[in-house]
Amino acid sequence: MILRFLSADGPQDNTVTLTPKQVYLKVYFKPMIDFTGVSRPFMHRISEAEKRAQASCRQSQERLLATLTRRAASTEWGRQHGFDRIRTAADFARQPLTTYADLRPLIERMVAGERDVLWPGVCRRFAQSSGTSDGKSKYVPVTGDALQGNHYAGAAYSLASYLEAYGDSHVFGGKNFILGGSYANELTGLPRGVRVGDLSATLIDRINPLVNLFRIPSKKVALMADWHEKLPRLVEASAKADVRSMSGVPSWFLTVLKGVLAATGAASIHDVWPNLEVFFHGGIAFGPYRAQYDRITDPARMHYWENYNASEGFFGVQHRPGHPAMELLMNTETYYELIPESEWAESTPQAIPVWEAREGEIYELVVTSSNGLWRYRLGDTVRVESTQPLTVTIAGRTRHFINAFGEEVMVYNTDAALVSACRATGAEVLNYTVAPVYAGDRTRGRHQWLVEFGRRPADMEQFADILDRALQTENSDYQAKRSGDIFLSRLEITEAAPGLFDRWLATTGKLGGQRKVPRLSNDRSFIDPMLALNTASRSQDFTDHKS
Repeated sequence: MILRFLSADGPQDNTVTLTPKQVYLKVYFKPMIDFTGVSRPFMHRISEAEKRAQASCRQSQERLLATLTRRAASTEWGRQHGFDRIRTAADFARQPLTTYADLRPLIERMVAGERDVLWPGVCRRFAQSSGTSDGKSKYVPVTGDALQGNHYAGAAYSLASYLEAYGDSHVFGGKNFILGGSYANELTGLPRGVRVGDLSATLIDRINPLVNLFRIPSKKVALMADWHEKLPRLVEASAKADVRSMSGVPSWFLTVLKGVLAATGAASIHDVWPNLEVFFHGGIAFGPYRAQYDRITDPARMHYWENYNASEGFFGVQHRPGHPAMELLMNTETYYELIPESEWAESTPQAIPVWEAREGEIYELVVTSSNGLWRYRLGDTVRVESTQPLTVTIAGRTRHFINAFGEEVMVYNTDAALVSACRATGAEVLNYTVAPVYAGDRTRGRHQWLVEFGRRPADMEQFADILDRALQTENSDYQAKRSGDIFLSRLEITEAAPGLFDRWLATTGKLGGQRKVPRLSNDRSFIDPMLALNTASRSQDFTDHKS
């Protein structure tokens, strides 16, 4: 086997020819060839293709819709919904909007091995994800078409856009540390060949073998299910590697980085990985974690590149350095629709095509893609920052909000307020969740924050005051309800025991991988079990201390 990396000018220029033995020696042993330069022409083509799709947003989206419906016309869903008669976006808009609850029976048949249900053929990979209203896991189909045309294509564009933004990058001169999940799941009796687990497990398991040469850890370590066993193996695999980039969820990666620092005795991760330059992150908001990353890295040498990726697809990539807006990707086999905020409360809301988006408006995102999700209500809300190109920021979740008192607080409000409070007090927050406390005979309603601190504020009451004022600044409805302490009392802070949220995730069977703590809830179904566990944890700590 011969590997060739070709320039845009032809096979004779910038060509690197290596035998497999040479590749092994160069990749796994220093000094390693820096492939960044020879990769740039290929990455440039990816970037230019996305720009062309953005420039002709309506045309590219309409062509994609025609392709998706044509390919799925012979499936059970396509036959039932007359895909052979769909000619326009307006025709498609008459199809029903769907949720996971609507598709669950069909997806369960796909998991059982049935073919041609939502997408042609048999689907053998499913991404397990939490977040349904009934507390059950979701099993999102990861078809071969979606794997290549969406997930890997989105990751490739993320790299391409980063290289375009940073002409001095040497990201392909070393290793990419990818933090993934596992195939652990609660299902039994799966058909032969069917795999269910974290999306990241499938992405790592099915990745191009060439990419494996530039990635750590090994598949064996990357796919381990037991997080407590996995963490020291991750530290061992990465501590002596030439890590140039990291990819993963900020909260989980922070735990790994602290483990690497503890194992090496280093004060900064750049003392361990002097060539580290970028963290490709997504899954949760990065703002609450930024100060902690700045403490353990050299901020002058570190870049952060946000991705909008989920079990259902890879949807967006940061548009430019230092700006939070992400391009909504048009060239990755996803057809987008948007439900305006004014329609959210309707029993049958009306969605608009993405090319009718208006700058500054907040929408619920609806996706249709080659994984067999049709007019699927993702549950995410996005704010449109620009229309040329179409860029968005994630506003929150439709089900993760608090509107117990008419305040309509969303995750982007609480994340921003928390960043402000931490900046003002020097505190650091590892995790949090918020729920309402309803009014009693002698008390007004309020918000209860359960917070795990990496660094406690010197004065907890002062922290609560600052956080409350910051939340009022971020959300005018909350400010109105707090005015004069008439309707709502100031929020309260309950300090979580160290590791509480990890222990809570473990009790739900969702520790590790891409599983996330719900930030906001309109009821107390999440926070009350957490508080009970918190009380038990602190009682155990007290007992251990006495003994």
